[in-house]
Amino acid sequence: MTDVTPDAAATRLRRSPLHERHTAAGAKFAPFGGWEMPLEYAGGGVLKEHTAVREGVGVFDVSHLGKARITGPGAADFVNSCLSNDLGRIGPGRAQYTLACDDATGGVIDDIIAYLHAEDDVFLIPNAANTAEVVRRLRAAAPAGVTVDDEHEAYAVLAVQGPRSAELLGALGLPVEHDYMSFSTATLDGVRLTVCRTGYTGELGYELVVPAGDAVAVWDALFAAGEPLGLRACGLAARDTLRTEMGYPLHGQDLSPEISPVQGRSGWAVGWDKPAFWGRDALLAEKAAGPARTLRGLAAVDRAIPRPGMTVHVGDAAVGVVTSGTFSPTRKQGIALALLATDPKIADGDEVEVEIRGRRARMRVTRPPFVQPSVKG
Repeated sequence: MTDVTPDAAATRLRRSPLHERHTAAGAKFAPFGGWEMPLEYAGGGVLKEHTAVREGVGVFDVSHLGKARITGPGAADFVNSCLSNDLGRIGPGRAQYTLACDDATGGVIDDIIAYLHAEDDVFLIPNAANTAEVVRRLRAAAPAGVTVDDEHEAYAVLAVQGPRSAELLGALGLPVEHDYMSFSTATLDGVRLTVCRTGYTGELGYELVVPAGDAVAVWDALFAAGEPLGLRACGLAARDTLRTEMGYPLHGQDLSPEISPVQGRSGWAVGWDKPAFWGRDALLAEKAAGPARTLRGLAAVDRAIPRPGMTVHVGDAAVGVVTSGTFSPTRKQGIALALLATDPKIADGDEVEVEIRGRRARMRVTRPPFVQPSVKG
């Protein structure tokens, strides 16, 4: 869940409350899910921003991500009856990665982080482009007494990521002794915010959910405290290379209404034993029959960079398509996620070829992550 694919057709783009700070830092902007967001910054670029997160600390403005709140008696049970993962496995103060699937097909409408505040209060962070549809579907299904509020522009979200992220937040007096996927509320210079032990980079990190009107003050405080640590502002291009190295899916490419969690190898985010959730019957049937294609990792053998949409071949046969592809700054080679046919069987370690601008480049099938994660460190 990262929502970083540029949408060239976007018009009347929304802007983050930190837009002026990004402009002052020399950001190059691009449209993402209807928002104008930083792609990379002057004086650094993708490689330096990526390295800062892997080796030190970086901060991303991901305020374009959606925010929705479900409240009322039985709100948590209601959400649990709709979204794929089992919210009953966690308690208040915990977060969970989950999916909103189409009830008829099992395809993924969106991937979401759910924050369980209480049995009557659940906060969701969907992807920007899908927020309205997720809210619409929840509202249509909500029982009497349960309210679904779209709070998309009410909050900013700052992702502080990297091995020195706890050191940075600790210097500001914010709580850092969280278990992975847990959160708590805190105050920074009078600003009430939520500190979440989450992120989408594979590194130790936190996400700060901040009232939009206080975002600039929190951003400035982070950079004042982070200067001795080499804190770097990071754009969504680096977030994409980081998440691809981890094999984390991007909705709209690796998961979509046409790509189910069974195909996308996200079945771990499905509460298979739950009596009800959107898409349950379709997904159980697909799981039992076995999917016709599954998401796999590819690492370049030749000097080549795979990109989304490129065809994967075994000999003369087309066997799949690249869904995400990039140059890995850590491994110094091209890497990709690709949907590959399950028949004929392609094993990890086998070589395939990806068609890149009229020529074939050799890639080795491998199981992600491509880089060892330290997210739970």
